[in-house]
Order: sequence, then C-alpha cells, then structure tokens
Amino acid sequence: MEEKIMTPENDVNEAMLLSGADEDFAAVSVADRIEEERSEIRSLIDAKDYSKVRQRLDDLNEADIAEVLEELPENDQLKLFRILPKDMAADVFAYLPIEVEQAIITSLSVREAANIVNNLMADDAADLMEEMPATIVKKLLANASAETRRDINHLLRYPDDSAGSIMTVEFVDLKVNQTVAQCIDRIRKIGLDKETVNICYVLDEQRHLLGTAALRYLLIHDPDEKIENIMNDNVIALSTMMDQEEVANMFQKYDFTAMPVVDNENRLVGIITVDDVVDIIREEATEDMEKMAAIIPSDKPYLKIGILETWKKRIPWLLLLMVSATFTGGIITHYEKALGAYVVLTAYIPMLMDTGGNAGGQVSVTVIRGLSLNEIEFADFFKVIWKEMRVALLCGCTLALCNFAKLLLVDRVGISIALVVCLTLIAAVFFAKLVGGMLPMLAQKAGFDPAVMASPFITTIVDALSLMIYFSIATAVLHI
Repeated sequence: MEEKIMTPENDVNEAMLLSGADEDFAAVSVADRIEEERSEIRSLIDAKDYSKVRQRLDDLNEADIAEVLEELPENDQLKLFRILPKDMAADVFAYLPIEVEQAIITSLSVREAANIVNNLMADDAADLMEEMPATIVKKLLANASAETRRDINHLLRYPDDSAGSIMTVEFVDLKVNQTVAQCIDRIRKIGLDKETVNICYVLDEQRHLLGTAALRYLLIHDPDEKIENIMNDNVIALSTMMDQEEVANMFQKYDFTAMPVVDNENRLVGIITVDDVVDIIREEATEDMEKMAAIIPSDKPYLKIGILETWKKRIPWLLLLMVSATFTGGIITHYEKALGAYVVLTAYIPMLMDTGGNAGGQVSVTVIRGLSLNEIEFADFFKVIWKEMRVALLCGCTLALCNFAKLLLVDRVGISIALVVCLTLIAAVFFAKLVGGMLPMLAQKAGFDPAVMASPFITTIVDALSLMIYFSIATAVLHI
C-alpha cells in the first residue's frame, strides 16, 4: 500500500482536538479576523496608503489575498497585484479565477507576465495558456524560460479532462541506486520548487516508476542504506489518458493526497495532488447538476455568464423537451371522447403526471449518483430493477390507499372513478421507477453521460406513459 501523506494541517487539527479546542468557535474567529483584514485592506487601497496595504498582506494567506483581490474593481486589482512581493505574486495568482488572471496578465508587461508564468506550477500555467488568446500565449511562451515552455507544451498535448492534462511535472524523483543520504541531499536541492516532497518517486535510468519513498522514512533510516531497500514497490499509479472523474474516484478509494501518473511504458511523467482533485470533484458535480437540470454545462460562474450565453445553453434542451411533450397533448386528444364522457377525469391528470415524474426523478438521481461513485455497475442492472420494482409497489400502493380515501371522503367521487385514479397511480409509479432506474444505466452502457437521462427527460417519458395508462384503465373500467 502506498504511503499516505501527513500534512502540517493534519498535525494542527490533531493538536486542537487533543487540547479540547472548540473547532467551530475557532473557525468563526478566524473567518471574522480575515473579513476584518479584507475590509481594512480595501479601505487602505481607497486611501492610496499602499505601504500599509503591503504590511497587511504579509499577515494573510495567499488564498485570502486572492479573494480580496477578486472583490476589488478591475483598476484596483492590478494595483494590489503589483504591490505583492515577487515571491508571493505567483502563489496568489494561482488562486484567482481565470477571468481575473486574464485581466491581470494582459495588463502586465510581457516581461512581468512571463515572470509570473515562470513561477507558476506547470499545471496552473498550462491551464492559463488554454484559456488565453493565441497571440498572448505566443508572447508569453517566447519570453518564458525553456524549462517552463517544455513543461507547458508537455501538459497541453493531453486531451482535456484527462489525468495528463491536470497533472503537474513538479515532483521529486530519486534514482534507485542512490543512498538515503544522497536522496535527502537531492530533496534539499530541488524540493523548494516542487509540488510536494512528502512522497518521492524512485525511478530507474529509463525513468520507469519502481517505487515510492516517504520523506519521514528517509529521515529515520541509516544514511548509507540504499533507497531500493526501503522504498515501497507496491505503487498505485494513474494513466495519462485516464478520465479525471476516474482519477477522483481513485483518490477517494485509496485516500491518498498525491498519486503518480505514468505513460503506457510505466515511465513517470507527473503527479496529481489532492488540491487538483478537489477542483475536479466540484467541476464534475456542477456538470452533473447542470445536465440533470437540462442545461448545457459551463465552467464559468453564474454571474460571469452573459445573457445570450445563458440562453444558448438552456434553449436546446427546452426546445427538445417541448417537442417531446407534444406527445402528451396527442394522447389527450386521442382520448378526447373519454374526457368528454367523464370530465372529472381531467382534474386528476396533473396529479398523476407529477407523481409519476417525481417517482422517476427519485430513482434516476439515486442511480446516477451510484454510477458516478462506482457503487453501481451495469452488471447490477437486474438487481437495481428488481429492487425498484418492489419499492415501486410499496410506494404506489401507499399513495393509492391514501388517495382512495381522499377521493371518497373529500372529493366525493364515485368508486369507479376512484378506482381508475388509484390503479393508474400504482401503475404510473411502478413504470416511472423502472424507467428512472433503467435509462441512466442503459445510457452509460451506450457511452452517454447518465446525467443526461435525469429528471426532465425521464419526466417527459413518464408523463406520456401515465396518460396512456390512465386512459387505458379508464376505458376498461368505465366502458367508455
């Protein structure tokens, strides 16, 4: 098993727990303090007291500085960024949203911008280059260091949303024939600019990944011990072409904070750290939610998306669902005679359609979530269907019994009408749950995103089914 990385944050949290500190109180106190700092910095910027601004910035974390900078007007953003010390500027820059990064980069001189790019981690620099106009990218790369250009070009060659596109090439690699003392010396020389030094990667002369070595193990072993004798050779690695959602699942499964990425020949080409995985999880969850709401996914914040762009992302699905919903109108028209004979049947159409749609939506969301977390596979298809059939019967019968009493006692309709409505309710819930369970799994098997088969699409299908069942039962029971 690969070594799990212990971070300084873990030690702080453990110390707080052991001392009996109130974590909620501490969190609130820190948040209040940071907010006060932000307000004061904004006031100092308005007063143009930049020397005090710089002093205040020294007391803040880079992520908090980025948040303060993001909230400022565009003119003040560049002012604050220029105040930052050079060794801090790149760290703050990496926390900024892409649109703010673009605004700052395009406002800096080419030399200043290239200096920022040179000091960014390679994966952050590659993400920036993907979003910048081609003309600016050419200028930045032309003025960047040869090492930075090589690393960025290396990362940009991988497909979007693959492990190769999100990995970083800043890691500590050790040679299999080195001693512990030599390894520690190498960490001292190159570790400062690496993403992490907690886990180091042992390679042979051809850069094949042979094992991993935790820094704490190196510190407690004899300096003359060979690294190959103490390394962990049971390495769990990611492939460069692995989808980022699968990458996140691997991190969740093994509980690591960093994992190596290898090519087809098992040569180490980069690592992925947990901070990148947090971004992946948020991005994938947002994408699934948007698809489940019948919206084309976007990687921009809501307030940053223009009206026309929002319209373009919503209207295709709305048009498709509107066209598909015409089937329900056709069904009602087909059974116009039945409705004419028993007008009271019309009153219960919305309830039956909504109940069926809600039942199908419950199952689809549950199954889609299970598929995304790898809790459900297509091999479990019949297990899911068998379970949902039994749940559907229980839910349908419960709803039918309650509704039957309501129809007789409150609505005061005849037993035959109540029977039609309640039988339809049982059948609608039953088929809705089957459709809600089947479609996402079939979609994934066919190579589509199961989130597309979420509530809006399933609701449209279930509405049509509910109407067909309703009028079929009404025709049979009422002899229309």
